[in-house]
Amino acid sequence: KTMADSSYQSEVHNILSLLKMKSRTAALQEVSDVESMDMKPECFISPRYAKKYKSKQLAARILEAHHNIIHLPLMEAKLRFIQAWQSLPEFGLSYYIVRFKGSKKDDLLGISYNRLIRIDTATGDPITTWRYSNMKQWNVNWEIRQVAIEFDQNVSIAFACLSANCKVVHEYIGGYIFLSTRSKDQNETLDEDLFHKLTGGRE
Repeated sequence: KTMADSSYQSEVHNILSLLKMKSRTAALQEVSDVESMDMKPECFISPRYAKKYKSKQLAARILEAHHNIIHLPLMEAKLRFIQAWQSLPEFGLSYYIVRFKGSKKDDLLGISYNRLIRIDTATGDPITTWRYSNMKQWNVNWEIRQVAIEFDQNVSIAFACLSANCKVVHEYIGGYIFLSTRSKDQNETLDEDLFHKLTGGRE
């Protein structure tokens, strides 16, 4: 995006708000002693991060973040929370357990508005990313419940969905591709035929 983009100013505002929340000012001195508080950081964060850091470190960071927003009205605090959540790299991902063709173990498939991500279930680390912009075609074999996708440079993948019906994954992909074809003009008429063509399927 360039500075001429219409979303530039709001993006700058969001980034500045996030940096302000992250800034390490004198917040820690003003916050009451962490050890004297009966705070359980594991109630605020995911188990993955609870294992990574010590409880005292987490409690200090939580109190610091709280101190940065304590003066805000409720609606503004909620808005800041949503903005911080939307800035996370995993925002907007839907996860499904799948078994890739030729693999003996299950993987997580993350589906986003512009890409598919194969994720290691043990570590949570991304293994491979495929962008919709490189996708040539995809189809579903309804008999064996397998989704097959072909990308540029002769890259092909196929997987069976284990945690949901493969129709759900098919609809996600088709829906996101349909949204990418639409312009930002609010008055654009909805091409229902194209939508049903991309998201529909015969079981």
